[in-house]
Amino acid sequence: MKCIILAAGYATRLYPLTENFPKPLLEINGKSIIDWLIDDLEESKKIDEYIIISNHKFIDHFNNWKDNKKMDNITIIDDGTTDNDNRLGAVKDIALAIDSLKIDDDLLVLAGDNVLDFSLNSFINYFEEKKHTCIMRYFTEDEKRLQKSANLSIDEDDKVIEMIEKPEKPISNWCCPAFYIYEKEDVKKVGEALASGCGYDAPGSFICWLINKSPVYAYLMPGKRYDIGTLETYNEVNKEYKGIIN
Repeated sequence: MKCIILAAGYATRLYPLTENFPKPLLEINGKSIIDWLIDDLEESKKIDEYIIISNHKFIDHFNNWKDNKKMDNITIIDDGTTDNDNRLGAVKDIALAIDSLKIDDDLLVLAGDNVLDFSLNSFINYFEEKKHTCIMRYFTEDEKRLQKSANLSIDEDDKVIEMIEKPEKPISNWCCPAFYIYEKEDVKKVGEALASGCGYDAPGSFICWLINKSPVYAYLMPGKRYDIGTLETYNEVNKEYKGIIN
């Protein structure tokens, strides 16, 4: 299994903290966001390559991080963009990595700006049971959060029936954060999705398209996700986050 970490955003809501520094490399409780994700996954021994997608503005920061990380299975990709106005969007960044590296494998895709208090290895185990593309889900009654996220409905077997990115009127209380595992055959469909007019900015847009082509299952998150979106939430997470407890 390969792992893509989406790290090409510009995090403008975190300025001035991220004006000249990438959000995924910000420290949370003594360790960068991206290190929390990778160090957890390394325990499973199921990821053979980590692919970090950066923009051109921050590429040197990620190359320096890689040099210090001293792992031989990390690849850094520069998507060539220089600011928030010319960014490619998450799905196009994923497609860039797939095409550039000729990925022909199951693919774990992670947002590079979230930390979790549970291990991602439980998500991988769920995928291995289902043997189909999987996403994560969590329950919320916060309508504003539902309107700003990918919103989904499921059947009694966790299969996704419908999914909408940032709906004006939510279809359920289930939110989908940007943590996905694409089954190998579905990895090949990302280019097809974009060619057919699939949305590309929001990372869940490919899944919204895919559910009409292939089975997709939604894993119930066994813990909490911490989204670092503003200076206020960054400071709060730094105080609250204690690492992986599940």
